[in-house]
Amino acid sequence: MLRTTQLVLRPRVAVRRGAALATAALASARMVPVVRQLHVRREPIAPSITVRRASTVASPPTGLKPLPAKILIANRGEIACRIMRTCRRLGISTVAVFSEADAKAQHVRLADEAYCIGPAASAESYLRQDKILAVAQRTGATMIHPGYGFLSENAAFAALLEQSNVTFMGPPASAIDAMGSKSASKEIMLAAGVPCVPGYHGSNQDPTFLAQEAEKIGYPVLIKAVKGGGGKGMKIADTPAEFGDALESAQREAAKSFGDPTVLIEKYLTAPRHVEVQVFADKHGNAVYISERDCSVQRRHQKIIEEAPAPHLAEELRRELGEKAVAAAKAVGYVGAGTVEFILDAKRPENFYFMEMNTRLQVEHPVTEMVSGLDLVEWQLEVAAGNRLPLLQEELKIEGHAFEARIYAENTDANFLPDTGRLVHVALPSTSTLTHSNTALAPRSGGVVGSEGQAEAVVRVDTGFVSGDEISVHYDPMIAKLIVKGRDRTEALRIMANALNQYQVVGPSTNIQFLKNLVRHPKFIEGQVETGFIAKHGETGLFGDPYTSEVQLQEAVAQGAIWLYQRDAAAALRGGEAAEGKASIWTNPAFRPAQTRRFELQHKTLGPLRVSVTPVDDAFDVKVEAKQATEEFKGLRTTGVTTVEATRTGLTTFMPTGVVTSFSIVAPGWFAKISEAAAGPVGDALASPMPSKIVDCKVKAGQQVKKGETLVILEAMKTEIALKAPRDAVIKSISGKCKPGALVPEATTLVTFESE
Repeated sequence: MLRTTQLVLRPRVAVRRGAALATAALASARMVPVVRQLHVRREPIAPSITVRRASTVASPPTGLKPLPAKILIANRGEIACRIMRTCRRLGISTVAVFSEADAKAQHVRLADEAYCIGPAASAESYLRQDKILAVAQRTGATMIHPGYGFLSENAAFAALLEQSNVTFMGPPASAIDAMGSKSASKEIMLAAGVPCVPGYHGSNQDPTFLAQEAEKIGYPVLIKAVKGGGGKGMKIADTPAEFGDALESAQREAAKSFGDPTVLIEKYLTAPRHVEVQVFADKHGNAVYISERDCSVQRRHQKIIEEAPAPHLAEELRRELGEKAVAAAKAVGYVGAGTVEFILDAKRPENFYFMEMNTRLQVEHPVTEMVSGLDLVEWQLEVAAGNRLPLLQEELKIEGHAFEARIYAENTDANFLPDTGRLVHVALPSTSTLTHSNTALAPRSGGVVGSEGQAEAVVRVDTGFVSGDEISVHYDPMIAKLIVKGRDRTEALRIMANALNQYQVVGPSTNIQFLKNLVRHPKFIEGQVETGFIAKHGETGLFGDPYTSEVQLQEAVAQGAIWLYQRDAAAALRGGEAAEGKASIWTNPAFRPAQTRRFELQHKTLGPLRVSVTPVDDAFDVKVEAKQATEEFKGLRTTGVTTVEATRTGLTTFMPTGVVTSFSIVAPGWFAKISEAAAGPVGDALASPMPSKIVDCKVKAGQQVKKGETLVILEAMKTEIALKAPRDAVIKSISGKCKPGALVPEATTLVTFESE
């Protein structure tokens, strides 16, 4: 990576913004306007940056073309909010579109205008090209930013906008067709002399033919949607027996997510690294690569944590990967932001293969922004407006090390099963950046832009959700992205671990504890990453809470019991004042030191607990009695501790050390008896693990099945979930709700077995 001289702050050349806006009719699309931007806290605005160019580099034209006055964002969630923050900083108005399920979403609240474009299903809302274009024409938005997913790599949508005089903030349709197709892009790369993974990339989609090709390639094989991304439409078949079901599932997901069921077959490499290169090109023939990112640690073929630069790569290899990526972009006349993805041999990274090109802005683009000090959305706006790239290759500077951790609503102990529900409580770690990028974009002493030599934690959170929001079954379960930067990889990992300790979410299950374990795992600290990292090291400290002792859990429970004590005392005080105009004797401060309260609690790992809380001056003595041991904590104070009431009887306590634990209040025996509800189906039954849609039921009553055989296929959060037989059995009955297309709530019994 070439280095340049020190960056300095300089405002973008002032340009008079155009004000002419289109006024085309709304066609027949159903849209509901939302009140503009009410009660939204405006964030501090960081100045734009440019680079003082060396005298050997030609100066850019003095007349910059104006940025748009208004753009439409054809997306939702954190990426829509992230785009809006850059637009706000640059004085650009934003238009949001939303489904009925997203009427109260944060991207709707943050936008200057927002319009409903249909029901929750993506096919009826976020994938409706006609409705989105109609909103743009009605509101006068001259550009559309597709974000990632949905229509971001849809060539037909790009072509439609080209014909409608609305600028698509992405590559031309021809480039999307060429590089958005995994099969066509491989042909381009082979012609350019870049090695590709062995496989079949043709158009013949006959299942028998594809099975024959898989036999030729050799198992295991990877079945992948040609227009896929984000792990959708991607399945692994380890044996010929698994191929048929895997192929059907990949084709279904591909059709639903991308409107094209076509797949390719590739040899599945058992120990690869996933390294990708951020590229950017303009309409003037310029193209650059901006560092590379390592995205090897994945689950369900979806990335969990990314970093830049990639660890343990020689500078020559970094340069070769970047130059090959730029050559690929230029070969198809690429414009805008894109990512060229490679597979590297984990043991010999100089052996690399082209995998695919994502013709859009990636989810993990913030790590590149962190180490480059650039705002890639601002670059997209400049390029879409027709301007030259703000910087050329020799002017780019990479500094420090950055990580991005994706915060998902999912149950990591249940094979990362997506979760849904209301976010009861969300508290973010202390951030040093409130807008789109790192502190390199904020003035520092002496006007220095950059953080080399300064031990300052750089923390950024990109999110589209706050407390009270709903994680819906209809969309991807990602809640937020936590991004950090340090002077080197070791420092960046320390900052990430500290930020994860501060991150608080109550409601759906999340992967935060898993991420805490990951960044403390010795092999990850060493940078020994590969796509099979989780499978390889899952038994050695990645799951559960291996870094927390029972005593630490008991102390967290003790703090939760103190919260219960204080809550009940405050309630009694309010009750006494309401009833008699003064506090009761039991809540009078003079009597508090003599009072002890006992709570019967239930903890997932500690089991049943009896906890006694006694106030002592301005602190508390707490005794926690468990089956195995009793711990006494003297003089506990609640500084830095947060306890949240998740449900009527369930609580979660967050310790300042990063220890998090949940427990429930055990109802008295008499209460349990009078409130006992009828027990649901138990034993020999298969139930939906979460709110889902039935995709297929593959069995019928009386059928004999083998352990591990797929019985029912569900879809939730754009992901297919296969329910398999837990044992050899005979199907006793199939629920009437278990029909393709039916929506079922969590814990719905779908299949019952004959008792053993």
